[in-house]
Amino acid sequence: MKNFLLLILSLIVLTSCSDMATKDSAKEENAADFYQRAKKAMDNYNYEKAIEIYEQLEARYPYGNEVRQGQLDIIYAYYRHHEPELAISSAKRFIQLYPSHDKVDYAHYLLGLVSYKQGQRMMDEYQFTDPSQRDTKILRESYQYFSALIQRYPDSPYVKDAANIRLELRNTLARHEINIAAFYFAREAYVAANNRAKYVMENYPRTPSIPKALDLLVKTYEKMKLPQLAESSRRLLELNYPNYPSF
Repeated sequence: MKNFLLLILSLIVLTSCSDMATKDSAKEENAADFYQRAKKAMDNYNYEKAIEIYEQLEARYPYGNEVRQGQLDIIYAYYRHHEPELAISSAKRFIQLYPSHDKVDYAHYLLGLVSYKQGQRMMDEYQFTDPSQRDTKILRESYQYFSALIQRYPDSPYVKDAANIRLELRNTLARHEINIAAFYFAREAYVAANNRAKYVMENYPRTPSIPKALDLLVKTYEKMKLPQLAESSRRLLELNYPNYPSF
């Protein structure tokens, strides 16, 4: 009986020592250690592992410079790990929580970039469908995100790239409207086609789609028996785009 009690006591002591060792080991890894492990995973393109560590970092150390940087880094990790929704929501959360952070411009840039890539992918997937049914909402949101970055942080190193992508987005959105106008014209919905062409003229000036919009205005006005408006549009097209195929 005595030996049995000694055995039980020994097991209790060993268990206690093991628990203490585990706690001490956990205490040894501070926020900086977590961040360095996550950064190493990022450098090795192991985004899944990096995300796991960044999430652990925020759960264990919700405050401090490391967790803020981790919240910024995880946006990019989500993006590269093909989780655009999580990247977008994380970017919005960072901007809301830390509007004065010295790297918040990067969060704005990633927000626009991820939306842009996601919108491109969606447009590619539905390129053979009815153009009037394709949703460009996320591309328009991306345009707004980049615009916010350019307006609020004109000295940001990300502005040049944001401006280039925004220009491409503008051209894409204008081309989308022209495709819809052409779709309506082919189906003899001349009023709808005319409205789309005018929308391009009003909202996307100085884009490559303008001559096509003018050409559609000429054709739709002719179909609508409005010769004066058709001729006015034709003169405008000839004056500004004398090399347009119609001439």
